[in-house]
Parts: sequence; C-alpha cells; structure tokens
Amino acid sequence: MDLNWKMPDGLSVHYWQELEKYRIEFGNGKLQVAWRHLERAHILGQPWPREHTYVHWVMMKFGIKIKSGREILGQIPRLLVGGVKSFVGNIPVGNTGGANVPPLQPMEIPADLKSILQQFKR
Repeated sequence: MDLNWKMPDGLSVHYWQELEKYRIEFGNGKLQVAWRHLERAHILGQPWPREHTYVHWVMMKFGIKIKSGREILGQIPRLLVGGVKSFVGNIPVGNTGGANVPPLQPMEIPADLKSILQQFKR
C-alpha cells in the first residue's frame, strides 16, 4: 500500500496556480474556463488527501454559487471518501472530479499535466 500525505513543493506550485486561475476566471464570469482549471487542479492534487479534498470542497462551493444541485450532491460523497482513497493510493488516475463524470473512472491526463506529474513521480 502506498501512503500519500505531502504533495511535493514543486508540484504544489502548479496545483495552486490552477486554483488561482480558477478564481480569476470565475471572478471574470468565465465559468467554463474556471471549471476547467478546477478539473486540472483535481488531476494534480488527486494523489494527496488534503489537496484532493480541498479541490472537491471548492467544486462544491462552485456548485453552490452557480446553483447546481447536481454538482453539490455529486461532491458530497467525493468529499467524504476522496481524501481517504488518496491516502492509501487508490485513485482513478486522471479523473477530473466533477459530478459530470463517474467518480471511479480513470481518464486520460492532458499532456502538459502528465509532463508535470512525471517530474514528481516516486
């Protein structure tokens, strides 16, 4: 079993950049672009419990802000179990984290994120 706790500092920079881009785009009313940055932050943070759970929290708040019951309800189980699955290293790699995709479905990682993640592979 592979226990994950601390995201590498160099990777953390990319994770927080995606979240900042989300905030900027959301503030500019570009909801689809903002959401895409949340998905990218989810892909980067997914292996680490704190970062994974935090992205789901932000995704749920996004759902609340846009009044999407589907997103709100879809994030609740992800908030409850996502971090635990990260901690034990049992995640659907590449999954974008939204209620619009099955929570256990692995997905293709975008090439630029794959390159970033490769730099920090253990």
